[in-house]
Amino acid sequence: MPLDPDAQTLLDMVKDANRPAFETVTPAEARAAFMAARPVLAPEPMPVAELRDLAIRGPAGPIPARLYRPSAGGTLPALVFFHGGGWVVGNVESHDTMCRHLANRAGCLVVSVDYRLAPEHKFPAAAEDCFAATEWVAANAATLGIDARRLAVGGDSAGGNLAAVVSLMARDLGALRISYQLLIYPAVDAAMTHSSIARFAEGYLLTRATMRWFYEQYLRTPEDAADWRVSPLAAPDLGGVAPAFVLTAGYDPLCDEGDAYTARLAAAGVAVTHRRFADQIHGFAMNGKIIRAAEAALDETAAALKQAWD
Repeated sequence: MPLDPDAQTLLDMVKDANRPAFETVTPAEARAAFMAARPVLAPEPMPVAELRDLAIRGPAGPIPARLYRPSAGGTLPALVFFHGGGWVVGNVESHDTMCRHLANRAGCLVVSVDYRLAPEHKFPAAAEDCFAATEWVAANAATLGIDARRLAVGGDSAGGNLAAVVSLMARDLGALRISYQLLIYPAVDAAMTHSSIARFAEGYLLTRATMRWFYEQYLRTPEDAADWRVSPLAAPDLGGVAPAFVLTAGYDPLCDEGDAYTARLAAAGVAVTHRRFADQIHGFAMNGKIIRAAEAALDETAAALKQAWD
């Protein structure tokens, strides 16, 4: 399928802006560049009934988080959301519009987690923060107005990685029950050997060089790439994890590993829905001011979540 014209418009905008590639600047400069692009690319934020910042007890101190409630009163299901950005860039602000959209369309409370970033905090800091935050939300369900039986995790890109990891950790540790996982173009294989990495190595927003840089910032040693908490696709068994919705993009270097993870979930007997946006690029769902298909993608994601809880 040809590339969506809106996606091409975004790629042309990025080229015209002449923004340095992340791997050519410092992490602080990459974060600043990422945030500077958000007002240009993100749609206008939807109103929500309640928005407030939280401080969650974490393994290395308080974890900042942001709570979104779509309607006043009542007990709601909840999504614990982990933002993308290669474990290096991004925060609750960068994904604010996405979290508002999911809260409103799925009719759920969303808690967006501002986990520790690399390279200041190497693996497994992000995974530990995300698991701790999910445990905290479950433990405080009554205070937050949440139905703890309907607790999902989700995220995009690196956040999708973290959602998959938290789901596996919850299965193995047994104390935390996850009802669903949303994996939006997730990074699930740090080996970077799938053919889509080569097919879309350059020219489609996320490049092979940038992915390699992200992993270099995140991992303590190259050997960490084989750890399933970095590469969920490397987990010996995916059986028993929460049902999943996996969204992939056809012009994304990560699309083949997302497909492979979907196939392994299904083979392990996990109920999984796979939605491929064949004409889209990595990151499209957060760039709705330019890419009109972003709204439909988030609507479908929210609908899958809502259906899982009904």
